[in-house]
Amino acid sequence: MRVRTGFGYDSHRLVEGRPFMLGGIAIPHDKGGLGHSDADVLLHAICDALLGAVALGDIGLHFPDTDAAWKDADSRKLLAHVVKLLREKGWTVGNMDCTVVLEKPKLRPHVDAMRAAIAELLGTDQDAVSVKASTNEKMGFVGREEGVCAYAIVLVEKH
Repeated sequence: MRVRTGFGYDSHRLVEGRPFMLGGIAIPHDKGGLGHSDADVLLHAICDALLGAVALGDIGLHFPDTDAAWKDADSRKLLAHVVKLLREKGWTVGNMDCTVVLEKPKLRPHVDAMRAAIAELLGTDQDAVSVKASTNEKMGFVGREEGVCAYAIVLVEKH
């Protein structure tokens, strides 16, 4: 068996008038991510981690913000496409660990739903998907509640 790791990061500005999509679910909040797609930073970080693990570039290569086909796209579709690319190359997800950084809303009540949504998209067990949340202690763009960022690390396996 071969194993590889990948790391992903994404950030988006938070603005009024957009839904807050995170980890494949809508989370009640007065702001949402601004982006070409639905701006789900967690799914975007996961996409980049998976693509990086198997040296297939990054999310911008596969879903450029210059392509109207991805305007307001559901990030679950982006992740499903990335998973398909990995499977075509013979890779599966072993496990992943993710951290979302934002001041509010509190994510603890939504973590299990995000883990379930991500596990379903990856075709893996929920116990292989870790989602954690942290604040930025009122520092920087996250601390000023101007944006949100997410980090993901993933282990992929090829038998």
